[in-house]
Amino acid sequence: MAHNPEPLSETSVIKFNDQDFHSLRDRCLRRRLPFEDETFPAEASSIGQKLLQGKNLSFLEWKRPWELSEVPPHFILEDASRFDIEQGIAGDCWFLAALGSLTQNPQCLQKILMDQSFSHQYAGIFRFRFWQYGQWVEVVVDDRLPAIGRDCLFVRPRKGNQEFWPCLLEKAYAKLRGSYSQLHYGYIENALVDLTGGVVTTVNLHSSPSNLLMAVKMAAETGSLMTCATPNGPTAGAQVMKNGLVSQHAYTVTGAEKIQYRRGWEEIIRLWNPWGNTEWRGRWGDGSREWQETRDQRKSQLYENKEDGEFWMSCQDFQENFSCLFICNQFPITLDHGLTPHERWHLIMFKNQVLLGNTTGAPRRETQYFFDVSELTRGHNIVVSFTVKPQSLKAEDENFPIRFQVFKVRQPFQQFQERLPPTFFSPFRHDIQGIEYEVNSNFTKSFHLIPGHYVVVPSAPREKTEYLLRIFLKMPDSDRYRAFGILSGSLPENGSQQSIFYRYAQQGLDIDATQLQNLLNQELLTGMVRDTFSLDECRSIVALMDLKVNGRLDQEEFGRLWRRLVHCQHVFQNFRMSSGVLLSSNLGKAIENTVFLTGIFVSSELLDLMSLRYSDSTGRVTFPSLVCFLMRLEAMAKTFRNLSKDGKGLYLTEMEWMSLVMYT
Repeated sequence: MAHNPEPLSETSVIKFNDQDFHSLRDRCLRRRLPFEDETFPAEASSIGQKLLQGKNLSFLEWKRPWELSEVPPHFILEDASRFDIEQGIAGDCWFLAALGSLTQNPQCLQKILMDQSFSHQYAGIFRFRFWQYGQWVEVVVDDRLPAIGRDCLFVRPRKGNQEFWPCLLEKAYAKLRGSYSQLHYGYIENALVDLTGGVVTTVNLHSSPSNLLMAVKMAAETGSLMTCATPNGPTAGAQVMKNGLVSQHAYTVTGAEKIQYRRGWEEIIRLWNPWGNTEWRGRWGDGSREWQETRDQRKSQLYENKEDGEFWMSCQDFQENFSCLFICNQFPITLDHGLTPHERWHLIMFKNQVLLGNTTGAPRRETQYFFDVSELTRGHNIVVSFTVKPQSLKAEDENFPIRFQVFKVRQPFQQFQERLPPTFFSPFRHDIQGIEYEVNSNFTKSFHLIPGHYVVVPSAPREKTEYLLRIFLKMPDSDRYRAFGILSGSLPENGSQQSIFYRYAQQGLDIDATQLQNLLNQELLTGMVRDTFSLDECRSIVALMDLKVNGRLDQEEFGRLWRRLVHCQHVFQNFRMSSGVLLSSNLGKAIENTVFLTGIFVSSELLDLMSLRYSDSTGRVTFPSLVCFLMRLEAMAKTFRNLSKDGKGLYLTEMEWMSLVMYT
């Protein structure tokens, strides 16, 4: 039953409703007719009565993006951002807050969005992937969206950019759930798990870690998704309060900093509202006195007074106004004993499990899952996570469908490996040490257990219940770095990039190619003399990331570069030889395993040319050369698809052609 996550591949993806994207798209292209999804029709049934009831939708129509936009629509323009999202009439902030956080982790987001557009092989059909109970499921939708006039009824594109990926992704999730009405109110934990396949740590903000700021920054460094929720207000539903926050509402946590204020320091946290506006009006909010008074040199990077739904507030106000913080990662994050981000976890997974219901009142204990704690580790060392299938959930149920207990198995019962006898559960025994919990559709509980033999015993009080069970076991700290393959000179991930950027940036604003060369060679390649980044390579990298076309990288552009460098390093380490050399013969594998190149095809002839271009005479590819190759391949493929009208060719003026090839 032991299981470790595997790379996502086409063969490991389940097709929802048995709809194959490629065959459906190819048939539409042959017929020259846009796709119409009969399994999720452009009808009231796809919206659902919960959202139709009491609303005058007589002018409702289903329109495709090119009918809703005055300019040609885009799937993604540049990078996907939380600011592309604006919530509609459905109360799905729980899903959109999780999605907003996912945009800060491009590698995870790319698994869901893939490489799609309104130009290359457009046939009115799109596909998205969601994690469901131990496997990825691909959902196909047409691009007909419910709208009144030019306004989408649900998630709508931000004005000015006409990016439709959030609208289409929301539609795919509605199809997976049954209708748009099934998105009207839900659990944040469910959205986080469905978007990542990760495990959720829930932090009670009224009894949270003493150093909440460090906990949030540490979670950001690991690429975790972070969301939070306000408690219920005096009336049912989401209501805007006097302080600008919305009751019974989900927000995305997007950052945390310690900032100079008056004679000391203030800890502040940044949040984003899926409504796209309606912001906090208290301390450190947009236009507040605190921002006017601070003399912190980073003010220009941290603070923007915009009606974009994003705002800062003090950590104290955050804890007083929000009830829970949800942190989701591929493996558990424990916020105790030093906030260690790189712990090694072993995963045991039990898929497609079934519990029979019980009407007698006495707990049934036939289903048992054993595990061992071999060594004592610091903090929480066991995480138990249940994910219940929606077919086992009933909307009218107030109680959750599964309860479970964790028992320490002592002698003489350790001889039983598959099922403990009824005598083990005798109420007269004093050494059972059971711990009982209830679970909802996604429930995670952390424990600190001493070494020994243990068993998890779930029970279903009423109905038959299907579920996935994951048990995470923390490994000893001594194995941490060897398990993760962390080498000296490894890039720290997202959170640490800011401090490195500020050390090399001019006045904390931006960096040029020379500063980037110093940064990469000193922070990343210490002692690797032969493989240093040349100035010409750094000029090329700057040109590829330079959205403002000013020959420099600001903090946002550097952040985009940083995420790609982190991923390039993982690819380089995975395919290099034991001697530390990457051979040109492995460039094809490197492309296949680079997340930001998903969907990009390279012919064998082009790959041979690239081997000549980016390797030396012995066929050796350095890490700097690999970075330049992968990033340039991404930029050129995206440029072609953005400029091409039919996906087959493009027309450029001489000046456009020269600007493209001579600068980038």
